Amino acid sequence: MIRIAVCDDDTDSIINNQTILKNCLSLQKAVAEIQTYNNGRMLLSDILEDHSYFDLLLLDIEMPGISGMEIVQAIKPELPNVKVIFITSHVKYAIDSFELAIFRYVPKNDLEKRLTYAVTDALKLIMLEDDKNYTVLTANRMEKVRFRDILYILRDGKNAAFHTCHGIIKVRKSLLTVYEELGAEEFIFIERGCIINLIQITQIKNSSVCLKDGTVLPISRSHLQSVKMAVNTYWGKHI
Repeated sequence: MIRIAVCDDDTDSIINNQTILKNCLSLQKAVAEIQTYNNGRMLLSDILEDHSYFDLLLLDIEMPGISGMEIVQAIKPELPNVKVIFITSHVKYAIDSFELAIFRYVPKNDLEKRLTYAVTDALKLIMLEDDKNYTVLTANRMEKVRFRDILYILRDGKNAAFHTCHGIIKVRKSLLTVYEELGAEEFIFIERGCIINLIQITQIKNSSVCLKDGTVLPISRSHLQSVKMAVNTYWGKHI
C-alpha cells in the first residue's frame, strides 16, 4: 500500500489536496493510506521519532514554525526515496526545490491541473519502483531486494557488493552477471567496477554522480557521456 502525507497549515487546502489525490488514486487503480497534518512539526516528529514511512509527501513550503524546505532537509536521511511535491505561491522556491531533489514543484495559481499531473506521475513511478525486485541467493539465505532500495553496486574481488538503504549485501557474482540479471533501465555502469541506480541520482557534477544519501561516486571518462544521456532519458520519461 502506498503511504501519502499531506501537510498544510490551511484546512481548506488540505481538503482540496486530498480530493485531487483521491481522484488520481482512483484513475491509477492504486490503493493508498493518506495521513494529513496541519502542523509541520507533527509530521517531522512522526517521521524522525516514530519512524513513520511515507512514499509521497505533499507539502506547503510556507508554514508557521517550520517550512516545507526545512522538513525535507531533516527527513531525507530517514526517507531517502520519498517523493516530495512542493505546493507554493512563490516561484523563487523552485530553484531551492531542485537543490533538494524535489520530485515536482506545483504553483498554487494552477493547482488542480498541475497537482493532478504531478501526483499521477509520482504514483506511476512509485508503483514502478515497488514492482521490481532482485533476488539475492547465497549458501544460507534467499532475500528479495527492492530496486528502489539499491543505491549502487561495486565490484569487491569476486563478489558484487550491493550498497542499499539498509546495508551492504554481497553475492559471489561478477558485476556483468548482476547487471544482466537486473535487466532494468534503472541500472547503468558509471565505470567498470560500479553500477549505479538512476533512481538514486540527484545530480551529475563535473565527473561525479551525487546520490540521495549524500554519496558521491566518480564517473570514468569513457562512461561520462553515456551516463549523462541515460540520466536525461530516464528523468525525461519518469520525472
